Amino acid sequence: MMEIYAAAALAPAKLPTASWDLTSFLENAKYQIQLWGGLLLMLLGAAGLVWGGVLLIKKLMANPQTAGHQQGWGTIALLILIGGALGTGGWQLVSTIGSGGQQTIEDLGGGTVIVQTINGALTSDVSG
Repeated sequence: MMEIYAAAALAPAKLPTASWDLTSFLENAKYQIQLWGGLLLMLLGAAGLVWGGVLLIKKLMANPQTAGHQQGWGTIALLILIGGALGTGGWQLVSTIGSGGQQTIEDLGGGTVIVQTINGALTSDVSG
């Protein structure tokens, strides 16, 4: 029995490595901001979903004489749809929509611009 404890005492404990460089700091900051931002978006989405439901019930139970002072059906529908989407999707939903926008902008750009010199003259070639 003494041999097992002696072997365990001799084995060095492995500690996690700590990186204190700028790249690690920025990567960790990016991850943390995405986490907190995603949670904030989910919270706002849940609040929009609840408020859309409240407005829907208010509109359905309203007196026809006060119908002009209430939110429209489009606003209520958008609150429920967008609130539900943000409440369940959070950062991932916004990131996916943003990457789709990036692809659209790149497609509209039509290509790249390559600058080259021929016999000392500066020309540009637009490919796309």
